Amino acid sequence: MKTTPLIRITKAFKFEMAHALKGYDGPCRNIHGHSYELLVTVAGRPVTDESNPKLGMVMDFGDLKKIVRQAVVDEFDHALVLNKKSPGPLVDELKGNFEKLLLLDYQPTSELMIVDFAHRIKALLPEGVELKHLLLRETVTSYAEWFSEEN
Repeated sequence: MKTTPLIRITKAFKFEMAHALKGYDGPCRNIHGHSYELLVTVAGRPVTDESNPKLGMVMDFGDLKKIVRQAVVDEFDHALVLNKKSPGPLVDELKGNFEKLLLLDYQPTSELMIVDFAHRIKALLPEGVELKHLLLRETVTSYAEWFSEEN
């Protein structure tokens, strides 16, 4: 190869999470859960240094797994996630009954969570590797997407 091509790699992650949408005008205002799937696509040029144990890789899939688990999965998996503007008495009651309650600065929709996830993951990627695409599947038929070139 004369020039090293730009290559995209993708890794899939699954986690379980409950949430409620404050002020929503439908059933999702109630606490309910989803089995989320997060697809993370990064891009870079494969390592060409023959002395490097990562020769031929854009990034070790194991390293990408560690980053996404640290940034997203370990925090959100099996958590109850709410907008921090939820009523105080409700939050206090939930804190007393649930071990893993996350209060976010935003409404915990797939659309806003994927933006948060993008920022968290980008901050941990190594030099030369760029986050290109995220797909967050909330149900079998519903998902949100984030593309670097649009953001």
